[in-house]
Amino acid sequence: MKHSCEVAIVGSGFAGSLLARVLAVLGYDVLLLERGTHPRFAIGESTTPLANLSLERLAVRYGLSDCYHLATHGRWMTHYPGVRRGLKRGFTYYRHHPGERFAENGLQSERLLVAASPEDALSDTHWLRADVDHHFVRNAVAAGVEYLDRTELTTADFDGGSARMLGRRDGVALEIEARFVIDASGPAGFLARQIGIPSMLDRTHTRSALVFGHFDDVRLMRDEAPSLPEGPYPDDWAAVHHLIDEGWMYSLRFDHGTTSAGFLLTPHGLAQLGDAAAGDPARLWHALLERYPTIGRLFAEAKPVMPIGFVPRVQHRLARATGVRWALMPHAYAFVDPLFSTGIAWGLRAVERLALAFEEAASRDRRPDAATLARYDASLSAEADQIDLVVAGAYEALTHFDLFAAQAMLYFATVSFAEVSQRLGGGQDVAWNGFLGVGDPVLDAVPRESLERLRRITRAAGEPGSVREREEFVDWIRGAIAPRNVAGLADPTRRNLYPIDLDLLVERHALLGLSREQLLEGLFALRGLSPEPAFDEPLGRVRVATA
Repeated sequence: MKHSCEVAIVGSGFAGSLLARVLAVLGYDVLLLERGTHPRFAIGESTTPLANLSLERLAVRYGLSDCYHLATHGRWMTHYPGVRRGLKRGFTYYRHHPGERFAENGLQSERLLVAASPEDALSDTHWLRADVDHHFVRNAVAAGVEYLDRTELTTADFDGGSARMLGRRDGVALEIEARFVIDASGPAGFLARQIGIPSMLDRTHTRSALVFGHFDDVRLMRDEAPSLPEGPYPDDWAAVHHLIDEGWMYSLRFDHGTTSAGFLLTPHGLAQLGDAAAGDPARLWHALLERYPTIGRLFAEAKPVMPIGFVPRVQHRLARATGVRWALMPHAYAFVDPLFSTGIAWGLRAVERLALAFEEAASRDRRPDAATLARYDASLSAEADQIDLVVAGAYEALTHFDLFAAQAMLYFATVSFAEVSQRLGGGQDVAWNGFLGVGDPVLDAVPRESLERLRRITRAAGEPGSVREREEFVDWIRGAIAPRNVAGLADPTRRNLYPIDLDLLVERHALLGLSREQLLEGLFALRGLSPEPAFDEPLGRVRVATA
């Protein structure tokens, strides 16, 4: 079997499939390769407003109406109810302590809620990846992408004027010649192995293992802690984070009743669990449930719908993201940790960037030039560093809830400012804006300084620090984010309950470089109430854009 194409994409997760489809719309001859088959299980399930903005921009620019409809929970339910998902109203955090039930202390509880949307219809979503990835593959094929599953690639040669890859499909020898290759296959993926891209894991700070699964019949936290004050949204319909001494647990509830859950455990935390951490993932899972009574009650009647899995280290990082005729998608290049749900948003941002690169190249060499590839490589490198610094700081801050809540404000201030800025304007180049504050003259350096300050407080040995040290850190975070704090974060009067506050946003119009009147004019866009765009003749519009 011999195939030739302009672009070969290895890996048919959401990012690879969506990029393949966009390139087909642009008129490229695209081959999409998959080692397994769809539908298939995958983790990395929680979207954010920035992810949904990328989906909307891709939808409008390339005529992908389904991407627009999948960008909010309400539109998704109206147009694609058969593609399973979960309602995500925000980010919920609880701090648990070994051997103790979660303490319901009213507004003094160790609890943090940050809303990401004002109502269910405009909400973010958790993606049931088996359904969502399969949806994107089917639509790529419908757009003209050639799709080969059950394909095992064994070699890649970039020495000539094109890439030559060999492998097998269903036992039959396969030869592929492509002008450009994109690796969307994931950690330690195809190109990393075949062309020997060096690891740069020693550049990163974060280390964590993962024990995970999907479960039915998980109880609501609201039922286990009924006296907690009402927050800006129902606590459980969110990305729920249970913070523990050994790391943290995510709990993502899908609308059909299944819950995706997993513990991320630090090396020290894993060692502290002793024999329970050895061998059987199910044994480790149940040891953690026994150690934290409230979490144990949440999962007391839960039924796993798949074997509990274990990954000894989730982090990876490569030295390069591009070459003369190849590029890596973010998840193939680097991954830090799911703590702040950065994976889908970062992946979709890369889809936008590479789509623009090929769009610009359509009338020239039909592959991105060296300068564009260097820009892409530099962007991913800086952003991988930034994600790592923010997450490593959060792990350091687990020693005391006050420290963690303050560190989280850094993340939420950065993304809320970016979201509002993008909703109110920006052209196609917004995709090249630095992710998580990279390149921002105010925020770029804050994550590194925050991590250094936290390590001084904790003595890099898990100490909680003194009351004064913690108060000084909270004050420092409040001042550091102030020039970008359009959401009223780090406000002690909120008692760690942060709604969407458009009145406050209007008051802080100057932080966005806008007048009050200009901001008021943009409120429809901020609330997601702009008229639905037309999706007729997308290819014609794209051709005009590249002329």
